[in-house]
Amino acid sequence: MRTVHRLSLGLLALVLAACGAVPGLGPSPTPPPPTPTPVPPTATSPPPAAIVNGEPILLSDYQAEVARFEAAQTARGTDLATLGDYKAQVLDSMVNLRLLAQGAQQAGVQVSDSDVQAKINQLANDLGGNESIGAWMAANNYDVTGFERDLRQELLAAQMVETITAKVPDSMDQVHARHILVATRDQAEQLRQQIANGANFADLAVENSLDLSTRPAGGDLGWFPEGYLTTPELEQAAFSLQPGDVSQVIETKLGFDILEVLDRGSHPLSPDAKRHLQAAAVHDWLASQRQTAQIDLLVNP
Repeated sequence: MRTVHRLSLGLLALVLAACGAVPGLGPSPTPPPPTPTPVPPTATSPPPAAIVNGEPILLSDYQAEVARFEAAQTARGTDLATLGDYKAQVLDSMVNLRLLAQGAQQAGVQVSDSDVQAKINQLANDLGGNESIGAWMAANNYDVTGFERDLRQELLAAQMVETITAKVPDSMDQVHARHILVATRDQAEQLRQQIANGANFADLAVENSLDLSTRPAGGDLGWFPEGYLTTPELEQAAFSLQPGDVSQVIETKLGFDILEVLDRGSHPLSPDAKRHLQAAAVHDWLASQRQTAQIDLLVNP
């Protein structure tokens, strides 16, 4: 059995946000609120909003989480009407959190009372002391027991995220390439012909590319692994070419591209690429869990 001692809820938030599991989640001066406090048991079981592998997510918890999300977005000046089906996304994120916590428990992870208390002490320190965290909990409708229970679940989920993301290596096979993005196929074909006739690729990128982020550096995309670029057609071409090769014209959702592979081999991941692959790893793990999990959604957000 493993016991959690030092966990990073920041990593959990980062990865879930990258997965799109928590709408609107981002850095804030106060710690992100945990999942809502379960309602104390009564003579009759309170109605659930969802059941995940036999464990209920209470309707009251879901409604409270939606209310907190709405309040946070309103405070940021966000028009809720622009967020689409955010209520369904909130419930989806609650299901994901429960799946992660369940995965940690199945792997033998335990969160002790001292782990929970240590995290509460850290949050209190971040907020300015015990009085401040007490005021924050009261303002957000938390009692001590419920807050500790929810924090325990988040610590379990964070450990599962760390277990999944630890499998992403520091180095892996990557391509170093540069490209020129233009609006029409004709222009792309003309530029490719100029390159074939000896024109300098980087100079043509500076003069013609519509990609403002790479144009100043001659279209340099840097080193990237598979699964990193937002244009899969470009990435597929990059990994099909050899160093020194120039691609045919590639049509993507952004326009028409010409790609030159500069180098390929094992190379350290950039911080951004590693975060991207970590988020993808958690996304894939959750997708796999959802294929076998028993998830009953009992509300229509």
